[in-house]
Amino acid sequence: MSKESAGLLLYRRRGSAVEVLIVHPGGPFWANKDDGAWSIPKGEIDSARETHEAAARREFHEETGYAPTSPLLRLAPVKLKSGKVVHAFACEGDFDTSTLASNTFEMEWPRGSGKSQSFPEVDQARWCDPETARRKLNPAQSAFVDELVRRLTET
Repeated sequence: MSKESAGLLLYRRRGSAVEVLIVHPGGPFWANKDDGAWSIPKGEIDSARETHEAAARREFHEETGYAPTSPLLRLAPVKLKSGKVVHAFACEGDFDTSTLASNTFEMEWPRGSGKSQSFPEVDQARWCDPETARRKLNPAQSAFVDELVRRLTET
């Protein structure tokens, strides 16, 4: 069975324009990667203990330090190249990216050194227009931006 993740696509309105919040994964593997490497704040679901919505809110808070309270808009899930299914929700809110406070993970670095280092799970957060988000996001996740923009223009 493939793994499942849940996440939030935070958005804000600036006049008639919409901006979305995307995050860059931390750690040495992602350090020099940009286009196609960004993500929505997301993480694995503990399906025995939490709903997709609860997992999305928990992961957003863990990766950014911010806990949005607005209602969630369910978006269609996407399947990544790895086979993982991502369940996403859009949420209107605002977040000061200068206050980013991500949880951390440990890994051996440099590889083969026997030394363990701690890295932030997310090292950057950025507000951007939908076109930029589509370019920066993991290609499968750009569908979340497309659906959000479509649904916001329908209302």
